[in-house]
Amino acid sequence: MTVHSIRLTERYSGLHSALQGKRLIAFDLDGTLIDSVPDLAAAVAHALKALDLRQPSEAEVRDWVGNGAPVLVEKALTWALQTPPTPALQQRGYDTFMDYYGAAPHVLTTLYSGVQQALQGLHQQGMTLVLITNKPERFIEPLLQHFELLDYFTLWVGGDSLAEKKPHPLPLLHAARTCQIPAAECVMVGDSRHDIAAGKAAGFTTVALPYGYNHGEPIEESHPDLMLSSLTELLATTSQTTKAVE
Repeated sequence: MTVHSIRLTERYSGLHSALQGKRLIAFDLDGTLIDSVPDLAAAVAHALKALDLRQPSEAEVRDWVGNGAPVLVEKALTWALQTPPTPALQQRGYDTFMDYYGAAPHVLTTLYSGVQQALQGLHQQGMTLVLITNKPERFIEPLLQHFELLDYFTLWVGGDSLAEKKPHPLPLLHAARTCQIPAAECVMVGDSRHDIAAGKAAGFTTVALPYGYNHGEPIEESHPDLMLSSLTELLATTSQTTKAVE
């Protein structure tokens, strides 16, 4: 968990009406800001190949992402073995996965369209931005730095930063307390049911995106407070602002 500040350089016209009265926005990472599945799938394939097991397709791995690295490896091993792995095999697979992924976590990973613009605009409107992911904390800073997103975030929390991870509300409540902002003035933005469940349990307004990873389920079934097709929709356009003034 690291605290940073940012110097703003551009101006935007306003915020989505759902953000009125809000001061903090928490973002998920994988499937919300970045499409990391290609790199995760490569690491999973490497780990299983090292164990002389068959390797899944990228599409199969896409449905397993969202619960953190240990669960991802466990699902991959269970798929390959057709039975849950022993603790020893789970540990071997996990260690191999972490070594491979940690060496190059952003070779194939891409930033979703509109992310940079949205984060910059939200900062310029005075929003406190935090990152709450189930990804191990050691991978967060290298990814944010690679995509030039590091300075947008006041705080980030990984899946191994605290005693609990999403869908438990603890990471969200921790962020709110650390930033000294009431939960009623906070928003959780994510792509999976775990993001929405954690947000609801923490008392945050929940915003969902349909393009990420949700275990093959429509995110609408989690009943978020707001559905958006792009993060840029969190910003009001100039025309929207003009109409509001009129």
